[in-house]
Amino acid sequence: MNMSEKAYEAVELARKTGKITKGTNEVTKAIEKEKAKLIVYAKDVSPPEVVMHLPLLAKEKGIVAIEVPSKDELGAAAGLKVGTASVAIIKEGDAKDLLRELGVK
Repeated sequence: MNMSEKAYEAVELARKTGKITKGTNEVTKAIEKEKAKLIVYAKDVSPPEVVMHLPLLAKEKGIVAIEVPSKDELGAAAGLKVGTASVAIIKEGDAKDLLRELGVK
């Protein structure tokens, strides 16, 4: 399982058993308030400026950020019928082990 697959799975598990927040504005707030445990953002977002600030902001706050190839797959993992540019995991729930594998302390 590669990083992207693990990230999608972590989002899905956290959605079912913990807490996630979806959408770049909500994710940005979660990073600023240091509530996010992990940030997952899509590479195929247009324009790319929409999510460009997320990895930098996350790094500043010491939060792991992972880029995945597809906003549609990310949306599906987050339980949406549409794609989403980014997701933040707030409470990991059963995704704790996956988050550890992805470098989250």
